[in-house]
Amino acid sequence: MHDDRTLVESRLKRVLDERIRPAVYPESVPLEVGIWTAPGEPVPVAEGLAAPRTPIAVGDAWGAPWGTSWITVTGTVPQAWAGRTVEALIDLGFDANMPGFQCEGLVYRPDGTPVKGLNPQNQWVRVAAPAAGGEQVLLHVEAASNPVILDYHPFLPTELGDKDTAGDQPQYKLTRMDLAVFDETVWQLVIDLEVLGELMAELPVDGARRWDVLRAVERALDAIDLQDVNGTAAAARSELTDVLAAPAVPSAHRISAIGHAHIDSAWLWPLRETVRKVARTTANMTALLEDEPDFLYTMSQAQQFAWIKEHRPEVYARVQKAVAEGRFVPAGGMWVESDTNMPSSEAMARQFVHGKRFFLDEFGVENHEAWLPDTFGFTGGLPQIIRNAGSKWLLTQKISWSQINKFPHHTFLWEGIDGTRIFTHFPPVDTYNCSMKGSEIAHAAKNFKDKGVARHSLAPTGWGDGGGGTTREMVAKAGRMKDLEGSATVRWEKPAEFFAKAEAEYPNPPVWVGELYLELHRATLTSQAKTKQGNRRSENLLREAELWCATASLRTGADYPYEQLDRIWKTVLLHQFHDILPGSSIAWVHREAEATYAALAAELDALIDGAQQALAGDTAGGRELVFNSAPHPRSAVPAGGAAPAGSGAGACEVVERPEGGFLLRNGLLDVVVDADGLVASVVEVASGRESVAPGTRANLLQLHPDFPNMWDAWDVDQFYRNTVTDLTAVDALTALSAPDQAAVRVARSFGSSTVVQTLTLRAGEQRLDIDTEVDWHETEKFLKAAFPLDVHTERYAAETQFGHLYRPTHTNTSWDAAKFEACNHRFVHLDEPGWGVALVTASTYGHDVTRAVRDTDGGTTTTVRFSLLRAPRFPDPKTDQGLHRFRHALVPGAAIGDAVREGYRIGLPERRVTGSAEQVAPLVRLDNDALVVSAVKLADDRSGDLIVRVYEAGGGRARGLLTTSYPLAGAVPCDLLERPWDGTRGEVAVEDGAVRLALRPFELVTLRLSAAG
Repeated sequence: MHDDRTLVESRLKRVLDERIRPAVYPESVPLEVGIWTAPGEPVPVAEGLAAPRTPIAVGDAWGAPWGTSWITVTGTVPQAWAGRTVEALIDLGFDANMPGFQCEGLVYRPDGTPVKGLNPQNQWVRVAAPAAGGEQVLLHVEAASNPVILDYHPFLPTELGDKDTAGDQPQYKLTRMDLAVFDETVWQLVIDLEVLGELMAELPVDGARRWDVLRAVERALDAIDLQDVNGTAAAARSELTDVLAAPAVPSAHRISAIGHAHIDSAWLWPLRETVRKVARTTANMTALLEDEPDFLYTMSQAQQFAWIKEHRPEVYARVQKAVAEGRFVPAGGMWVESDTNMPSSEAMARQFVHGKRFFLDEFGVENHEAWLPDTFGFTGGLPQIIRNAGSKWLLTQKISWSQINKFPHHTFLWEGIDGTRIFTHFPPVDTYNCSMKGSEIAHAAKNFKDKGVARHSLAPTGWGDGGGGTTREMVAKAGRMKDLEGSATVRWEKPAEFFAKAEAEYPNPPVWVGELYLELHRATLTSQAKTKQGNRRSENLLREAELWCATASLRTGADYPYEQLDRIWKTVLLHQFHDILPGSSIAWVHREAEATYAALAAELDALIDGAQQALAGDTAGGRELVFNSAPHPRSAVPAGGAAPAGSGAGACEVVERPEGGFLLRNGLLDVVVDADGLVASVVEVASGRESVAPGTRANLLQLHPDFPNMWDAWDVDQFYRNTVTDLTAVDALTALSAPDQAAVRVARSFGSSTVVQTLTLRAGEQRLDIDTEVDWHETEKFLKAAFPLDVHTERYAAETQFGHLYRPTHTNTSWDAAKFEACNHRFVHLDEPGWGVALVTASTYGHDVTRAVRDTDGGTTTTVRFSLLRAPRFPDPKTDQGLHRFRHALVPGAAIGDAVREGYRIGLPERRVTGSAEQVAPLVRLDNDALVVSAVKLADDRSGDLIVRVYEAGGGRARGLLTTSYPLAGAVPCDLLERPWDGTRGEVAVEDGAVRLALRPFELVTLRLSAAG
């Protein structure tokens, strides 16, 4: 037989496009349309429904950027349509390729009841089935004219990303406003032919199944009268019955499909628009659940449920009903799908605390999976946090985006820094927006790396990013692939059902140890510096507020601000979403974030001030107390307590050097700042050891061009290093001195920007503080601060949640080389046996570490560079423009414990309060600095119990005694949700009114302490 595949396939495409799909709606009549545009931000539903309408017609422009228009459609179902299914077709000017990325609408009935959402892949509203004829149609559409930010030519700078700069030019034209007859037989034929056509393209040419399908499709096309598609569709479908009924082979890959709409809580739209996106999508999905009995839908992010509850209670009632029926599945157990690289230990824990507690309180649902399909890599501290939250599984898809190395597994055990292992799955379909195309299903089966030992994978199915969810077409396609020869089998299953099956069939999966580093989107560790600083400051202030409010409550009976702290935590957690904290959202999002962080800081400062004043007592005739919220003592002030300010710990001096520059001394360090304002030498006096590599200078600001191949705010490509400008020109170099500190101020200018740095040695501190103020007005540039160190090491430590992880300083493998930009929290640490250096940071995350061998002496120079600022132009064309302040510190002679201590201190400054109290004893003390307290707070259940979270910070086993300054009745190990938990692997024992701890490396334990009496 001649090979006529191309002929038949081309015929199928044209007939589908030009005759069969148009025949789904064989008859239509126009609707009358009126419009009212809200003058500013979205208005309440009642106001939108009642507003006067102005006539508008198909073809007319509407919708300024970020505007809201209320569109009303009216009409009458013709009598001739009696007994038929009738739908309203409402096309607001959609581009079918952009679901979630352009205009959208939510349809209401006249009484304000929401019906469903409208988007480019979902433009229909069922009116009658069957129609009686003569029905009056009146529907209202709350239409959002969100502008297209990521267009066909992506990453072009645009001012559309902020309502303050977007202008008022209409963005869309009404395209279709009709009542139409829906021919379900033709629609089913479309699905039949799409499924078979897509399957056929994936089958081997030399296999009989492909030819069976081809001939059946050809017979179906022959059966269609192109002038009477509606009359012959049933006959065409009958030709396909046998090939659609042929069952899958027993070895077929098995796909658990779950309806899904990964909705970014902010990205190319502001937070307020996400509230409406979620309402539109959930309205659609609850309606689809009613129509499709096999369909299941999942939604993560407790914040999004909370938004619906607050803003769209009618939709929320439908969600509650569907959850109770087990068909709308809350997933993930986190407040938002957060970034996991940058959030602090406590913030990452609270993502699960607040997320899981919301689902438990609202629905009685306990999640056992972490659901993070789109997060930009995963830190090694996360498995322990997942386990301590009472969960045991993780799903993500994003690692498939890695540019260089292909991840070797799809199902595996992920082992964190403490040894915790989490059963993890990467869907081989390689998308969290699966649309049930044959190519996607075939790719999942072919791509699955665990063939022979496992056969299950998950497919999150539905339009996401900007929302939309699953369509009726996707459900219909899945139904045909439930058991279809040549295809993987598809079943609608809950995430927990999938994980249980996958775990049962794969009892000994491979193990991946350490972080899951995404070889992409590395610049998200630096973009939008003020957002990142606001996050870090909020985390620190929350630690202080909880500590001092708990102390004041137990010491003085002061009210503990449960509701206020709960609200603030949720706001901070929301802003850790993986397109807010990483700096990859539009200007509007980051402008609002900066204002939000400022407001939160003022609130938290007030809480801290009030609690500390209550503890310090009457100010009249009082003394100055120093409050220390860090987990280690300093300046004779205990951790978590307060004591009178001590006297100075020694003298400092600044000596002008004949050759230019200055020498700073404090008895612990000798620091040379040369005539260029660079750090030429840092000597630890006790050992005589030099920190700065010979022939180099530290605190060197370096400027690179920064124009990645794509994903401007997200990416930095390795070739940026090919060109570098060292910023050595000095505008001014000034010595500053005081009895307890010695400093040098350096002023520079470059391009359109200026920088002033103050390098300070303080009495009694073996640390060089570096305060940097940059007035930044560069474009597409990358600013780094380099510290070339005289340290020979093949690895370095970077802090992560509840510990640190090690990364290589070399590039032996492509996996090593790919980590050319990485994340740290408060410190990086490098050491040789017996001596080390820490670099600590108050608010930056991105850094790189490289090594070189010197020609002069054969020694090794290991250079750490902190990433300070970028200037990408998409999606925010003015990213990071303006004034920024940073603080870093160089700590010579530091062991890992010193790095931990200095990392906490740099972000938790002493606070001084005048009062009558002689001191404030800490609520708890630990006698081993390797055991670090990450949180002290009152229990969320308002029992009055104290919650103390402790972790081992050095990477070794540690024993310690935790004592309280009040009579202790008992200590119970808990999970993160403060429930009794037997998952602690170390030892926790109450002895003689104290708690004896023996923790494994990086182990964390949460203790509930009850007071006696």
